[in-house]
Amino acid sequence: MPDYGSVITAMVTPFDAEGRVDTRGAAELARRLVESGSDGIVVAGTTGESPTLTEEERLALLRAVLEAVGDRAFVWMGTGTNDTAASIRLTREAEDAGAHGVMLVTPYYNKPPQAGLLEHFRAIASATRLPVMVYNVPGRTACNLEPETLVRLVEAAPNVVAVKEASGNLDQVGEIRRRLPRPFRVYAGDDSFTLPVLAIGGDGVVSVASHLVAGELRRMVDAFREGRVEEASAIHLRLLPLFKALFWTANPIPVKTALRLVGFDVGGVRPPLVAMPREMEERLRSLLAELQLVRV
Repeated sequence: MPDYGSVITAMVTPFDAEGRVDTRGAAELARRLVESGSDGIVVAGTTGESPTLTEEERLALLRAVLEAVGDRAFVWMGTGTNDTAASIRLTREAEDAGAHGVMLVTPYYNKPPQAGLLEHFRAIASATRLPVMVYNVPGRTACNLEPETLVRLVEAAPNVVAVKEASGNLDQVGEIRRRLPRPFRVYAGDDSFTLPVLAIGGDGVVSVASHLVAGELRRMVDAFREGRVEEASAIHLRLLPLFKALFWTANPIPVKTALRLVGFDVGGVRPPLVAMPREMEERLRSLLAELQLVRV
């Protein structure tokens, strides 16, 4: 089984001044992420503004990132939508383009019952040979994938190898780990839950903060695994304000702003998202300065 890694970055999508996908910038960002400590990248996920990307743009991003870091990092592509047929088509296109794996978000807005979720994910996973990571994020989708449904899915589709759990419910994460031991991977879907998820047997994080502090996240994971729990806790507590700040407003507005502030401009966001208010940006700049990520 491939090594999917512990620090996986849900990568933003760089745009140029006209709002077009900047594949050169995506390649440069991917290299930066891997060199700073990320061992996996998700392109065209929620942080990558997938709802406003065309299929052609998603695939162009994938190809650019694969060319840049495909020999050094495991590259996932977000291919999940709230339309099963469209998700199958995009997943097959990702496989043809060379993706190492795909990430499938729970269908948003439709609010399918558990039986519908099971069939949706089973149908997509059965249409590909790629490893599949399921992404459970009820706060964005109004739909929670229950542990029992995930267990049944893994039994029906063995290429479902991981879950990104962003329910915020540690009991649910623990039940998944209890019911699905390794080699199934359980990843925190929120940076602030990384250490708690590790403590109940998780495997790492699909991160937003790793755009800025991948090296520290790597040290935290390594410290915890090597039994240096106090060191891991100290890193977590130091970074906790940043974890929270990156969700002061809708993701990825804060992280794109932060990248610009630290000197790596990836452009703006696509409507209906808007730029961060100036007062909030100044608060973010102050926090980044406290963390020594920017100069005052």
